[in-house]
Amino acid sequence: MNPDHQDPAKGHPQPSWRKPAGMLLILLLIAGWTAIVASLSPWVGTWPVLVQAVFYLIAGVVWILPLKPLLRWMELGRWRA
Repeated sequence: MNPDHQDPAKGHPQPSWRKPAGMLLILLLIAGWTAIVASLSPWVGTWPVLVQAVFYLIAGVVWILPLKPLLRWMELGRWRA
């Protein structure tokens, strides 16, 4: 436990504001990425079905990439290892 986040009177860790803020950022990331991908659907819809499937598969995984630094920041308070 980080001694900076201790309640001196009780010795219990205090909750960090980073976790609720990080959860909000994750929800905003998902909503923003969904809006971007959905806005591309008029063009993507004209592509062959297999190409669409590949696009949506990649788009469904790419949003996860920024989560690692965000989760690290939520837990440790820094963006890089």
